[in-house]
Amino acid sequence: MLFQGLATALITPFTKDGCVDYTAYERLLEYQLEGGVDALLVLGTTGEPPTLTDSEKEEIIKFAVKVIDGRVPVIVGAGSNSTASMVEACKRGAKYGADALLVVTPYYNKCTQDGLIEHYRAACEATDLPVIAYNVPGRTGVNIKSETAARLAEELPKLVGLKEACGNMTQILETARLIEGSNLTLYSGDDGLCMPIMAAGGKGLISVASNPAPRLTGELVRACLRGDFATGRKLQFKLQPFFDALFCEVNPIPAKKACALLGICEDEVRLPLTRMTEGNAHKLAAIMKDLQLI
Repeated sequence: MLFQGLATALITPFTKDGCVDYTAYERLLEYQLEGGVDALLVLGTTGEPPTLTDSEKEEIIKFAVKVIDGRVPVIVGAGSNSTASMVEACKRGAKYGADALLVVTPYYNKCTQDGLIEHYRAACEATDLPVIAYNVPGRTGVNIKSETAARLAEELPKLVGLKEACGNMTQILETARLIEGSNLTLYSGDDGLCMPIMAAGGKGLISVASNPAPRLTGELVRACLRGDFATGRKLQFKLQPFFDALFCEVNPIPAKKACALLGICEDEVRLPLTRMTEGNAHKLAAIMKDLQLI
């Protein structure tokens, strides 16, 4: 198992002129480590990788690995809708010091379930690093079915995790049942479903909300890990308005605004994303004040 607990899917801070803001990035990384996270994901969906150049991705990986300095595992997002490009991204992550790779399902051009198996086989064969599959059909249009997850667990021992964000608890429960006892660790990829997914056997959360709130999100995850689901339920209900606010506009727009309210970075995003609307930003700030985050 690569990690248990909380991993933050990191935003990528930008300066007002649109460059990667490494001063803010270091501030964010240290904030996460001080907040007690168990792993950090660089260049996941929340990091806006479609708008980053390959050279920017290389520098971000090298920078994050250097700053984190082995204090927690560094997971690098390496997804693409081209298997060949994904393989190159996996090799890039390995070259610059990643501890593991996150590979999202191929988006836009899609594939069959057999295609998914072969895509992840290629990811596992690309490097010596462990791989986490990422299922988020709302973004990709491709769903890792429960039976396919079972095949992945059986055929690919280097595939060590499944970040599940399909939003369908019936499917997630069936996946959890079929992969139980295998090498494939289930992680919630959805802040709003953390508690029920962990109750089904998940071992952690790969979170957007922990960008601005690592300690508070971590409390929820740790309660669930120790089997205290009464506390976990209370924390899930307490945090649900915050989670909802972080997804009222396209991720990572609200997460960046939340981090800007904390003074960590600017709320700059790259087109086609745009800054959070004023009305939603006021609602987010009010919720953060209620939670004593600001």
